[in-house]
Amino acid sequence: MTNPLTDAQPLTTPDGRRLDLYVAGPDGGETIVFIPGTPSGGLPYPTLVEAAAARGLRTVSWSRPGYGSSTRQEGRDVAAVATDTATILDHLGVELCHAIGWSGGGPHVLAAAALLPERIRAVATIGGVAPYPADGLDWTAGMGAENVTEFGRTLQGPEALLPFMEPKRQQMMSVTADEVAAAFGDLIDAVDRGSLTGAFAEWMAALMREALRVGYWGWFDDDLAFVHPWGFDLASLRVPVHIWQGRHDRMVPFAHGEWLAAHIPSACPHLSDEHGHFTLVVDSIPQILNELIAAR
Repeated sequence: MTNPLTDAQPLTTPDGRRLDLYVAGPDGGETIVFIPGTPSGGLPYPTLVEAAAARGLRTVSWSRPGYGSSTRQEGRDVAAVATDTATILDHLGVELCHAIGWSGGGPHVLAAAALLPERIRAVATIGGVAPYPADGLDWTAGMGAENVTEFGRTLQGPEALLPFMEPKRQQMMSVTADEVAAAFGDLIDAVDRGSLTGAFAEWMAALMREALRVGYWGWFDDDLAFVHPWGFDLASLRVPVHIWQGRHDRMVPFAHGEWLAAHIPSACPHLSDEHGHFTLVVDSIPQILNELIAAR
């Protein structure tokens, strides 16, 4: 018997790629798409699945290209996610959905909303990164040292980024729930560190291990996509975009959320002084879902 929280359904795309697809929750319910961050596989977040099911929603997620067993899509831009999103919705017979993108999933959920406005009712980003460059935004200011190093290499080009990947992959591949907070180093402060315990820490460790199980190419391609043109215009967004951002976030600094809120015409900002990158996910999923489904 398969477990929808851990066992992927292989899906073949029209161009012959494999995607690891996860579907959990009530059959026939409305759908919430969850696009996880960088680096992350598609393992569903149990708290989201439970909260969504309580609201009659089915949760759909997948390992994006290069993560888990999903085929790499070399040179992809952020906008490429819209094609895979449409393929998955068609496969499941879903006409309309809501969507959440966390961290590196934020740009991808914005792409889906911009390019598939007829399929997506509303989206939420949680600690989502802003484009690079972004007028008036010091993009790496406030990031932890590890991200400053990583994106510094990314901006130098693929040759500079490549040597960074395998050592970081090896570190993340062996991480346990008890070690995951320490593994994030300068990327988290005391607020976020306190949330990386128990079931959430178990899921985070499993999410990264699954993402990097085959290789680091999903992570590598994400990084490059973030600092190149995304392939769509934020100003074109018309569906409601709920922007959740915490001031304690050292992975994606608070200024990114402020910038997105100021540059997306349909933005609904939720900018919190109390939260960080992880605490929003631990504490606010029910509220995030309530805001989304209010749009239906």
